[in-house]
Amino acid sequence: MRVMVGLALAGALLSTAAGADVKAGVDAWARGDWATAVREWQQPAAAGDADAQFNLGQAYKLGRGVPMDMAQAERWYALAAQQGHRQAEDNYGLILFQNGKRADAVKWLEKSSQRGEARSQFVLGTMLFNGDAVKKDWRRAYALMTRASSAGLPQAAATLAEMDRYVPLPDRQAALAMARDLERNAGRPRLTAVQPQPTTPAARPTPAPTPRAAPVAKAPPAPVAKPTAIRDGGWRVQLGAFKDAGNARRLWSSVSDKFAGRQPYYEAAGANTRLQVGPFASSAEATRACAAIRPTPCVAVKR
Repeated sequence: MRVMVGLALAGALLSTAAGADVKAGVDAWARGDWATAVREWQQPAAAGDADAQFNLGQAYKLGRGVPMDMAQAERWYALAAQQGHRQAEDNYGLILFQNGKRADAVKWLEKSSQRGEARSQFVLGTMLFNGDAVKKDWRRAYALMTRASSAGLPQAAATLAEMDRYVPLPDRQAALAMARDLERNAGRPRLTAVQPQPTTPAARPTPAPTPRAAPVAKAPPAPVAKPTAIRDGGWRVQLGAFKDAGNARRLWSSVSDKFAGRQPYYEAAGANTRLQVGPFASSAEATRACAAIRPTPCVAVKR
C-alpha cells in the first residue's frame, strides 16, 4: 500500500518588517494591488531582506503580480530560509517536495515538523510511510500523521485512517507515545478527554466549505459506573474518530451492551472526536473486547 500526498501548499500569509518598502508592499497586497506589492519588495529582497524575499516567494507561488513560477518561488524561499525565516523554512521544504526535490526537502521538513507545522508533518509522515527519499519508518510516520491530524489537517485524518489498516498494533501504540513526545517538544497543549456535549456537534475542516452537521437531539446515555471488580490497567479500546460527535454517541448507544461495566470516553483530536471505551486491565483483555464486537472497527490503545 502506498499513501499519496494531496495537500494544498498555497497560502497568502505575508511577512512585515520595519522596512518602509516591505510594509508598503504588504499594504498594497492587502488592497489586491499585486503588481505594486511585488515592485515594493523587489529592491529590499535583492538587498537581502528576508521578509521581502519570503513575500516574493509567496507572489510567485500564487501567481499574483507576477506569472506563477514555482522555480522562482523556490529561489526566494531558499534565500529567506537560509537566513532563519521560519515561514520561509516551512514553505521551502514543502515546495522542494512539490518540485520533485524530495531528498533536499527532508532537512527542512524535519525542522518544520519538530516545531509542530502540520503540513510538514503530513508530508514527512507520508514519505516515511512510503520509504520515499527516506528509510521507511511506519512508527514515526504514524506519529507524525497523528500530530497533523490532531492539528485539524483533513488530509492527515484521512491518511491516518488508511494507515490504521496496515500499521501493526504494537507499532501504532509505540507511535502514539512518540506523538505525545512530539506534542510536548513543540509546546502544543495536550489533548484531554472531554465529556459528551449533545448539543455541540464537531465538524472536521475540509478543503471546500461543507454544511455543518446538525446537532443531535437525543441525549447520550449516562456513563456506566465502573464496578469495583474492574481493574484499570491503563488500557482502553478505540472505536473510531468522528467529524460529527453525534456519530460517536450513536455508535456507543448501539454497542454499550457489549461493554458491561465500562464507560465511554469522548476525546478531542483536533476537530474530530475519538470514541474510546474502558478501562481494561491489560492489552489482552482489551483485544478480547474488540473481538466481541467485530466487524465494528476496534483497536486496543494504551493511555
